[in-house]
Parts: sequence; C-alpha cells; structure tokens
Amino acid sequence: MQLQLSPEDAAFREEMREFFTTQVPQDIRDAVADRRELTKDQFVRSQRVLNAAGLAVPHWPVEWGGRGWSSLRHHLWHEEMQRACVPAPLAFNTSMVGPVIATFGSQELKERFLPATANLDIWWSQGFSEPDAGSDLASLRTTAVRDGDTFVVNGQKTWTTLGQYGDWIFCLVRTDPEARKQRGISFLLIDMTSPGVTVLPIELIDGSHEVNEVWFEDVRVPAENLVGELNAGWDYAKFLLGNERVGVAPVGATKRVLVRAKEWARQAPGGDLLAEPLVAARVAELENQLLALELTALRVAAHSADGKPHPASSVLKLRGSELQQAVSELVVDLAGPASLASGAGEGSELPEWATRATPLYLNLRKASIYGGSNEIQRQIIARTILGL
Repeated sequence: MQLQLSPEDAAFREEMREFFTTQVPQDIRDAVADRRELTKDQFVRSQRVLNAAGLAVPHWPVEWGGRGWSSLRHHLWHEEMQRACVPAPLAFNTSMVGPVIATFGSQELKERFLPATANLDIWWSQGFSEPDAGSDLASLRTTAVRDGDTFVVNGQKTWTTLGQYGDWIFCLVRTDPEARKQRGISFLLIDMTSPGVTVLPIELIDGSHEVNEVWFEDVRVPAENLVGELNAGWDYAKFLLGNERVGVAPVGATKRVLVRAKEWARQAPGGDLLAEPLVAARVAELENQLLALELTALRVAAHSADGKPHPASSVLKLRGSELQQAVSELVVDLAGPASLASGAGEGSELPEWATRATPLYLNLRKASIYGGSNEIQRQIIARTILGL
C-alpha cells in the first residue's frame, strides 16, 4: 500500500489545514479544544463558514454543493477538521437527511430543503428510536394515516439528540399496519412547530440536557412531505444509517485529546505523571493503537470505490469507538479525585478539564452503539473480512 500522499493531495491537505485554522471563529475552536458543549449559535456559525467555502457537504451530489472528491480527499478533509478543533457539520443535516432527500426526494423537496439544510438554516432532528423500538427499529409504532392531502401522525420518538434545537424532524412512521413490519414504514418530514408536536427533555445522569422525547398527537403533515415512495422508508433508513458511519472513527479528534491529556499529565499537582512508567506505557500504547487505526483509515479511503465503503470500515468503527473510550478513561484517571467534581462551578479552583472528565467518559459509552453497535461490527468483520 502506498501511504505517501501525492503532491496534489498533500497540497489539498495543506489547503484544508490553513482554512480550518484561520477561518473558523476562535471561540468555537477553543470550545471544542476544551471539550465544552457547543451552543446552537456556535454550531450554526461554524457550519455557515464551511458552507460559504463549499466545505460543508462535500459528499453530496455536485449540483447540491458536493465537491466530487475522492474518498482519500474526503478523509483528509475530515481529519484536518478534527485536528483543527472545528466541529463537524451537523450530522443530522449533512450525513443523514440531506443525502436521503438528494437521492430519493422529489425535485420540489430538493429545492425546498437542500440549500437550507447545507447552510443550517434548518436544524434537523432524527425521529427514529421509540421506547420499544431501539435496536429493533422496525418494531416502531408511530403511525401516519392518510387523510386527503395530509398524513395524521400519532406516536412518540425518544433519545432525540439536540431535539430542543430542532426546526424539522425526519421520521420513520408506520403507514401500512398490515404489511410485514419493514415494508409498512415511510419516511416523512415534519415541521416541529406544527400543532400537536411536543418536545420534552430527558435529563441525563449528570444533569445535562442532550436528548429528548418527541410526542405527536394528531399532527397534520402535508402529503408532499413524504420522501420517495409510500412504504419504502425502511430502504431509505438503511441508506441513511450507512451515511451515518461516515467519520464514525474520530481518529483526529481522539489523537487531539490524547495530546491534551499528555499536557494535563505534565501539569499534575503532584508532579509530572508521564514520569511514571505505567502512565507512560499506557500513553505509548494508545499512541501506537491510534497510529494503526489511522493507517487503516487511509487504507479504507484508498480502496473505497463507487460510494461503497471498504469492508474494513467496520474495523474503523469498532476500534475507533474503543480507543475514543480508552482515551476518555485515561483522562479520568489522570484527573484522580477531581474527576468526581463534575458539579463544580466556574468559581472552582479545580481545572475545567478535570471536572469535565467523568461526564465526557460516561457520555462516550454511547459510541459503542450509534452507527451500528460494536457487536454488529464484529459480525460484519467475521463475515466479510475473515470469511467465517
């Protein structure tokens, strides 16, 4: 495998590095570097800077803002963005509903939604999971009944990430209760300001508000908001979930956190923790594993073709989430007793990174699940790579 970039790709990488480090507002990059939660305004400002430069949706069709890049250049774009502490374009918009509308939506839906989706003029929420339909998503029970020129929607969605910011929500709804469960599902776009839509917060164990439940009570949705064909929503959902895995192995972001962790270790109150052999060995092992993952990511990018990921992309998801969690655990251990002070306010004498360590560690447990659970990734690796 040729690991050295061509002169053209090396120049592209430098172009991306310069843009991300000079054009995205510093307050946003500082917040990412400090692992703080971003505000809605920061998400929007960052994405609009990228979109104005044609860098928000490079994987979309060219007529809707795509760049027609190779898989390698898309990888370099993503890695340099993470390295520069730039938040990735909002996944609900750019990696989920946008590609679905671009591929399966009517021309009217494309013109109505795609430009606003790329520019984050519309903040999309994801309406998939339900209280009794998580891993077994096809068991969903939210219904959409046709009534003239509208659908009447009733039901509940849960774990809706950042749904408190949502303007619209893309939903899987059951439109044929008599059909085999995967075949009776449709993909519907719903204005979250519609009468009958209620968003309620789900408070997490650390008191934060990241996820929500969304209720639909006799919500009328214009039939023109149906994406693609009636009862074909399961096919669109599988397409969406495939796009969700783009960038699911955050090599650049994990490397960045590990570099900061080494800085924090050197500044420990009791002395330089990196002078401790066990700590130094643990950091070195993580650095080696991240290097191996980075080389795997380059191999996947180099060998992906026709929009289809290399089978080793499942390795990226599996090891990427495991290493992301391992680095977060290292930070907790470096923080020591200060990691228990997650409720410390701004006036605390403890360093912010230490008080944020445990909430971030706990939050990243979800990385093993989204984008296809790690158990599923092991099955894919066994079948497609090992031939078992």
